[in-house]
Amino acid sequence: MWTGVAIIAALVCVALGAPWLAPYDPRLIDPARAFAPPSVRFLLGTDDLGRDILSRLLYGARWSLGLVSVATLLVLSVGVSVGALAGYLGGVVDDVLMRIVDALLAVPSLLLALAIIGMVGPGLTGMMLGLSSIWWVGYARVVRGLVLALRERPFVDAARALGVSHTAIVSRHILPSVLPAVAVLASLEMGELVLAISGLSFLGLGAQPPTPEWGTMLSDARVHFFDAPRLVLLPGLAVMLTVLGFNLVGDGLRDALESEQASKLRGVGT
Repeated sequence: MWTGVAIIAALVCVALGAPWLAPYDPRLIDPARAFAPPSVRFLLGTDDLGRDILSRLLYGARWSLGLVSVATLLVLSVGVSVGALAGYLGGVVDDVLMRIVDALLAVPSLLLALAIIGMVGPGLTGMMLGLSSIWWVGYARVVRGLVLALRERPFVDAARALGVSHTAIVSRHILPSVLPAVAVLASLEMGELVLAISGLSFLGLGAQPPTPEWGTMLSDARVHFFDAPRLVLLPGLAVMLTVLGFNLVGDGLRDALESEQASKLRGVGT
C-alpha cells in the first residue's frame, strides 16, 4: 500500500507544483522546434507542434488528477446519499431506488456515459455529467447493504429511543461506520475513473486541445506512433502509473479493513 501512497503523493506534488516545475508554457507552440529529441534544453523532447513534452506531462497531472477528484466527489455525493436513503428508509423507497440502480447496471457504464455526453456535447462539463450520472450506482449498492445491516444495531435503536432525528442518526451514527468501506471502494474506483477520463478525452469527448491532459496528448500523438513513439508512450506511462498507484492504495486499504474486521470478530468470539 505504501508504494501506492508514495506514487499518488508524488503525483499530487507534481500537479500542485506544475507552474514552478514546468520549464515552459505547455501551450507554447513553436513549429521550428517540432519533434526535437530529448536534450538538456528539452528533457523529454517536443511534440509535433514544438511544445515541451515534460511541461505538458506536468500540467497533465494537474488536469487528470483534478478531473478525477471532481468526478469522485460528484459520484460519492450521489451514491452515498441514495444508498443511505434506500437502506435506512427501506420499503417502497428502497424498492424504487434499487430498481433504478438495477436498470443502470444493466447498461454498460461507458456506453451510457457516451450517450449522455452525446446529448450534452463534448467537453469537460459533458464528461463530468456523463460519468457522474452512471458511476454512482456501485457506491449506492454498497452503502445500502451496509446501512441495512447497521440500522437494526442496538446503538441505532438507542438513538431512536432518545428521540434523535433520522437525519442525525444517519449522519452521526451510521455513516461514520460506512465510510471506511466507501473509502476502499473510492480508491479502487479512482483508477477506473482515470482510465475512463483519459479514454473519453482520447476520443475527443472530454478535455479539448490544446488542454495538456494525458488522454488528449495520446489522441494528438497517435498518428506519430511509429515516427515519434515517445509522444504516445510517455502520457500512456503516466496514466498507467496513476492507475497503479490508486489500485495499490485500494488493495492496501481493503486488506487493512478486512484485518480489522477479522480482529473484531475474534474479540467477540472470545
